[in-house]
Amino acid sequence: MNFADNHTRPRLAVHKFSSCDGCQLALLNAGESLLLLAEKVELVHFVEAGVVNEMAECDIALIEGSVSTPQEMERIKHIRAHTQYLVTIGACATAGGIQALRNYADGQQWINSIYAQPEYIASLSTVTPIAAHVRVDFELWGCPINTKQVLAMVQSLLLDVTPVDVNDSVCIDCKRQGNNCVLVTQQEPCLGPVTRTGCGALCPQFGRACYGCYGPQENPNVPALRQRFEGLGLAPEIARQRFQFITSTAPAFASAAKKSDVT
Repeated sequence: MNFADNHTRPRLAVHKFSSCDGCQLALLNAGESLLLLAEKVELVHFVEAGVVNEMAECDIALIEGSVSTPQEMERIKHIRAHTQYLVTIGACATAGGIQALRNYADGQQWINSIYAQPEYIASLSTVTPIAAHVRVDFELWGCPINTKQVLAMVQSLLLDVTPVDVNDSVCIDCKRQGNNCVLVTQQEPCLGPVTRTGCGALCPQFGRACYGCYGPQENPNVPALRQRFEGLGLAPEIARQRFQFITSTAPAFASAAKKSDVT
């Protein structure tokens, strides 16, 4: 569909699932750029911006958050059936996010321990990304997303152009900025070599190891990096846990998190 052929503005919706709202806030923080975008599209649902109509038909749906409840599973199917382009934004929607850490534990046991009446809590046994339930047209990674990337993606769709998938590694950004490699100089277990860029190498810029919030880059050699971590002196269990943080359900990271991958 070519939006340029329409006499009306394309309809844009931003939906929240299990998440912290950080990616929606990153979009709101676009400020003037968001106002310019609002002149090109009709916002039909964006709770953080004060527009509420969850069942609205739309042309582009931006999805923040993972699926962790039966109600969310049904809601994402409804959204998919009533939008042309469905785009996941942020680590939760693309790879489960922080809440997917409970996939490594007994979630029901946690619920029973925390809530006085656990029978009122409707929760799935595992937390899953949006793509596990419906077709996704494009993914934007990050925790939170890169505001410029999401605006560029929407602009591409409005022009009927396939959005650019930025999947260089964080190491490329470090080299561009002249950062000292924390893996080499500080022996820090940095995920930069296998993580896609988007954050501007924020953590390494301040001497801290990347923890992979933008998910795996294209063709990452994750097993080799995990072996390198163990070579730094990390116990195998700790090395595995480096891949179990924000994007733990991404296949490359999920594989490295398994005990059987590296011995």
